[in-house]
Amino acid sequence: MRKKEPLYSAPRIDNECYIRRMTLDEALPILEKFINDSFMAGVIRIKIVHGKSGGTLRNAVHNRLANHPLVRLYRLGEYGEGGEGVTIAELYKK
Repeated sequence: MRKKEPLYSAPRIDNECYIRRMTLDEALPILEKFINDSFMAGVIRIKIVHGKSGGTLRNAVHNRLANHPLVRLYRLGEYGEGGEGVTIAELYKK
C-alpha cells in the first residue's frame, strides 16, 4: 500500500538568516521577509547572523525586532551560538 502524498506542503524554512557584511538597505528587507516566512511556517526560534564589527547592523536588527509585531523576545547569542555576532529571536506562535 502506497502512502498518500499531501496535497500541499509548506516550503521548508531554515531558522537562520545570514545578513553579515550587508548594508542596512540590503539587510532589513531580507530580515523582514525572513521573519514573516518563519512565522508563516510555524518556526518559533530564529537566528540572525549580523556579525560583530561596528554594531550598526546589530543595532538596526535589534531596533527592528523590538518593534516587530511577530517577535516575542530577542537576545544576543550566548557562547556556542555565535556570541555578539548573532541575535536569537523567539516569534509568537501562529
